[in-house]
Amino acid sequence: MIRILSVLLACCLALPVLAQGGPLRIEITEGVIEPVPFAAPAFVPETPQAAEVARQITEVVAADLTGTGLFRRIGPDAFISQVSDFNAPVAYPDWRAVNAQALVTGEVAVQGSALIVRFRLHDVFAGQEMGSGLQFQGTVESWRRMGHKVADVVYSRITGEGGYFDSRVVYVSETGPKDNRQKRLAIMDYDGANTQFLTDSSAIVLAPRFAPSGDRVLYTSYSSGRPRIYLLDVASVSTRALDTEAGSMSFAPRFAPDGRTVIFSQTQDGNTDLFTLDLTTGTRQRLTSAPSIETAPSYSPDGAQIVFESDRSGSQQLYVMPATGGEATRISFGQGRYGTPVWSPRGDYIAFTKQNTGRFHIGVMRTDGSEERLLTASFLDEGPTWSPNGRVIMFTRETRGASGEANLYSVDISGRNLQRIPTTGGASDPAWSPLQN
Repeated sequence: MIRILSVLLACCLALPVLAQGGPLRIEITEGVIEPVPFAAPAFVPETPQAAEVARQITEVVAADLTGTGLFRRIGPDAFISQVSDFNAPVAYPDWRAVNAQALVTGEVAVQGSALIVRFRLHDVFAGQEMGSGLQFQGTVESWRRMGHKVADVVYSRITGEGGYFDSRVVYVSETGPKDNRQKRLAIMDYDGANTQFLTDSSAIVLAPRFAPSGDRVLYTSYSSGRPRIYLLDVASVSTRALDTEAGSMSFAPRFAPDGRTVIFSQTQDGNTDLFTLDLTTGTRQRLTSAPSIETAPSYSPDGAQIVFESDRSGSQQLYVMPATGGEATRISFGQGRYGTPVWSPRGDYIAFTKQNTGRFHIGVMRTDGSEERLLTASFLDEGPTWSPNGRVIMFTRETRGASGEANLYSVDISGRNLQRIPTTGGASDPAWSPLQN
């Protein structure tokens, strides 16, 4: 549920009452009962040339907040007051009258190519600002990022969680018929805007994964005729193959939290095991040697453990072991097969793909395998990736049939707020970046 901790609503819901003037706060636990209504009047342009970008930034902020399912925007037609001066006193009674609990006000200045955004968040019922106002500065071309940054602050101050709007997603863009798909890497804002292609479609590419710094991407390519791991620099769009081992097939790479080590699967002589590669020294270390298939490894946020999938028990299941190798503990015991595990950035959950009775699901479980919950169900859901704050999971959903297409979807870890992410054409294998600097 959501508990709204403000003086008035705490009394109404029989929740703990804060001291007079206490801040509006949402505590998110198992889902949303009622989205919090907020008002976001168009940010005030400091100069005439800033009018359009001010409007656009306001819309990005509002879309980010409403897209979470935690907030409901009050439309401008309901406003009693208008905000035409960023520094004028706020008429809180007018905003209470339209049932706004939070109010976001802002001002935008354009100076040549420079863009300055100032904003404040107000707790309407307490009649005060929530924290001090902030300012972000960038270029006019970066106006969408400025909007995402504002929304991140608003989200964080009300929920107490980190934001996730100023982030990007790398994925596999798909075009062409199902039996002859052309695949290339693409990157976009978390909401599907600003798409940029990183590779051409001359070779099949799979499973891109961001570095913890967000500036590099690991992926698997068949450009050499067999699966091999490549490292791509996002800024320069330059790539290089990693020297995993000549003659072998390497795939399913992922960075360690320190960004210096890569863990991956390698198939050689008919056996698939987990290895690590030090990007600085080139040192390889073998972590498993069982006569089974070990793949899809993912580190815990502290780098101490690894979760991976293996068929060592006779079916595809999830296991956890120390990051340096050693004894592995099985954590999945439900009906069906489990795969593509990914550790939450918070460290509290592991997301996974589950196949059972002809359906695919995205689910989460505690790191010891307890409290398993299935969040989705469809013909084919797979490949979860976590938002930077561990609140939302993005994944691939593919429709059945010869004309079926893969698309990206997201869902809250409560199982609510399922929505499709707009992309150019088909899309699969998403990987969420950390927040941008």
